[in-house]
Amino acid sequence: MRFASLGSGSAGNATVIEAGETRLLLDCGFSVKETVQRLARLSLQPEQLMGILVTHEHDDHARGVFKLAARFNLPVWLTHGTYRMCARYMPAQPVTCHIIDAHSSFAVDALEVHPYPVPHDAREPAQFVLTDGARKLGVLTDVGSVTPHIITMLHGCDGLLLECNHDLEMLRTGPYAAALKQRVGGWLGHLDNQTSAQLLAKLDRTRLKQLVAAHLSEKNNTPDLAKQALSQVMGCDPAWVQIADQSDGLGWRDLS
Repeated sequence: MRFASLGSGSAGNATVIEAGETRLLLDCGFSVKETVQRLARLSLQPEQLMGILVTHEHDDHARGVFKLAARFNLPVWLTHGTYRMCARYMPAQPVTCHIIDAHSSFAVDALEVHPYPVPHDAREPAQFVLTDGARKLGVLTDVGSVTPHIITMLHGCDGLLLECNHDLEMLRTGPYAAALKQRVGGWLGHLDNQTSAQLLAKLDRTRLKQLVAAHLSEKNNTPDLAKQALSQVMGCDPAWVQIADQSDGLGWRDLS
């Protein structure tokens, strides 16, 4: 089992998860053309995907989902609330959408998908844990606060893609308007480095092989600050913590 990022940040997000010949795309905040180009960097073509999981309806996660799905005949899995809010993205061509319960697991070929609800300023947002039965990948971005259920879902992961959106001091003194600062730093906004580190400290990390900081703000964070916060919890060299970059993404990371 392995995963890679096509890009992560406010300009677009997408992650590929693979187990054997089963490949799922998690979110697609890029145009069809750009998504195809970014997949090619991983030596993948859209026809090799088995479908798309959607976390929520915000542009940087969902704007490319349905055009890509229609173009390459890919099914989409998303909550009812997210489906309702994605009407503006729907193309003229039909798209097969599977409505999921954020508390109910389902299987896509070799991957078992475990959605879970999170606090974020969207209609019915969900994040995901995926497993092939032997390895487990946890994904948590676009969340404003940590709940006990989130901690339970992310225990014992082999890989973790974890939001480190902003540094608190950089957000406080940065260029955002006051209302946007309040939204980003609020309980329905995005996780800061220290809160993500505190969450990481509460998890069973004995199996953790790959740790990736994701959804970094270009104006309110730096890779070094995110790596420093997470590496202190892990007791490791900051260089061991990976960054899912906005422009370059992150190459394949193996969980075996």
